[in-house]
Amino acid sequence: MVSEAAIFLPVSLFITFNLYTLSEFLRCGLTIRAWWNNQTMARITSATACLFGCLTVILKLFGLSETAFEITRKDHGTPDDSDTAIGAGMFTFDESPIFVPGTALLLVLMTALAVGLLRVQSWLNINGSAGYGLGEIICSIWVVLSFLPFLKGLFRKGIYGIPSSTIYKSAALALLFVHLSLWASKN
Repeated sequence: MVSEAAIFLPVSLFITFNLYTLSEFLRCGLTIRAWWNNQTMARITSATACLFGCLTVILKLFGLSETAFEITRKDHGTPDDSDTAIGAGMFTFDESPIFVPGTALLLVLMTALAVGLLRVQSWLNINGSAGYGLGEIICSIWVVLSFLPFLKGLFRKGIYGIPSSTIYKSAALALLFVHLSLWASKN
């Protein structure tokens, strides 16, 4: 519940951290857009590349895998490209497994938001006061906004869209997570 005093500590830390990092960016002469891009990439990197890095180290420690470095494709614009060019600043997606965790996380959060908003609406109709699940909804919205390039990629085609095979793998992973979460909450 929002009325509990314990909620104010994480909320104040979250707000203080974000305001501090924003002020640092502004003091360095960078824009709010640059700050938001940095926040977005920090969330995406921690959910994708860091996860694969940890899995690689664990597999190597158990002797199940050898370290392999694979160079991935990078899309660079031509020198005469400008910020107004088609595709400037857009994510490019391919069949790489690196996109599966981020897409699965996005699907889980969108499911949680849909269920949470339905519960809040029904709870509001019964009790007439707000507060149930508000923190969870705000955090989920923040992470979904951080994964906005992935959300846009779900609806785009070509190199700017997430491939169908990645969406299917991510949906299976998200459904497994939701199923295990429901099973764990009942036991």
